[in-house]
Amino acid sequence: MSVATWHLTDPAYRRRKRRGRNHSQSFGTRAEKDDNGYQRIRISTPPVAFLKTHKTGSSTVQNLLFRMGERESATFAFPYYTYQFSYPDKFRAEFVDELPDGSSQFDILCSHMHLDLGQLKQVMPQNTIYITILREPLRTFEAIFSYYTSAVPAFTLAKKAAEAGEHKSALSVFLESPESFWDPNEPGNGLGKNPMSFDLGLNSQQWNSSWPADLTLLEETFQLVMIAEHFDESLVLLGALLKLKPEELAYVRLNIRSPQDITLLDDITKARIRTWNTLDVLLYDFFLQLFWEKAEQYGLEKLKMEVAVLRASTERIRQSCVAREGVHPGELEDLVRPWQTDSVTILGYQVRGNLTQQEQGFCVRLVLPELQYHAHLYFQQYGRDMRAMPTD
Repeated sequence: MSVATWHLTDPAYRRRKRRGRNHSQSFGTRAEKDDNGYQRIRISTPPVAFLKTHKTGSSTVQNLLFRMGERESATFAFPYYTYQFSYPDKFRAEFVDELPDGSSQFDILCSHMHLDLGQLKQVMPQNTIYITILREPLRTFEAIFSYYTSAVPAFTLAKKAAEAGEHKSALSVFLESPESFWDPNEPGNGLGKNPMSFDLGLNSQQWNSSWPADLTLLEETFQLVMIAEHFDESLVLLGALLKLKPEELAYVRLNIRSPQDITLLDDITKARIRTWNTLDVLLYDFFLQLFWEKAEQYGLEKLKMEVAVLRASTERIRQSCVAREGVHPGELEDLVRPWQTDSVTILGYQVRGNLTQQEQGFCVRLVLPELQYHAHLYFQQYGRDMRAMPTD
């Protein structure tokens, strides 16, 4: 199925004309019928700003928000250029594309940025729900190093040193002496040390006196900091915030590396990663504790039961949609092939055949990689393709 066909023929998600539409018609209440056929009103989903952190499971959450926004004709805050908000530059309101005709506010923002909270709040409405996701720092750093070996200058230098040396991985070479490769004045090295702290706009190079106040501000701003190691529990809490049903929280894990590209960490490597990423360890431990406090407030038994319901619902949907998982990119159509780096292989999903057009539309979106879904939604919102990043 071509992208053009997908844009034009899917009746469940046909492009909506925005010109002259009042915002309250797009992200407001909607009538539904319950199991007995009685009409009920679905409460409006509030605006959402999702800080998409790197290699934490954030692409899976973004896909869920893309689907939610498309169902409800939300207005997305998209980058003015390409897929990210001029990353790694610190976010500015001017990085956001204009409001489309007929919309009075942005409803969802969920693309990569280097956070500046004050600038972000200039873009989103006052009642916005702020969420993000963190992952255990050792696994996060391993994944970032693997995925961005050729994109982060410090990692590239370590790779060259490893190739010139004797039978050591680039990660091992880097961690033996990270300061010899990492230049703090190089903008492209933001992900090279404490990457989650960097994404969240904190000082990622060293602890300073502003850290306690900055952490407090993040705690006060973000209604939910999801934890990748407790992903389903996080989704239940997210569903409660956004008033989503279990089937609307169904997911498949996106942007997954091939197993041979994942490095098993020995104790020495773990200790070195922890030492190099001390601030990320602090950040993660802080919000992990807050996460369980929120879980206790929600009710641990209630949370456990709703996680079971979510998993059952998700499994049913996966079985109905996915023919094969962990599919090599060479076996996938362009539409569902994840973007590949030159250092790892990203696997994807094959959707079942013999689906109705409406089922196919849903299932394709469930497995759709970030770049393709972003491009589709951007075209749907603006009626044009995304702008390329200027080369000069």
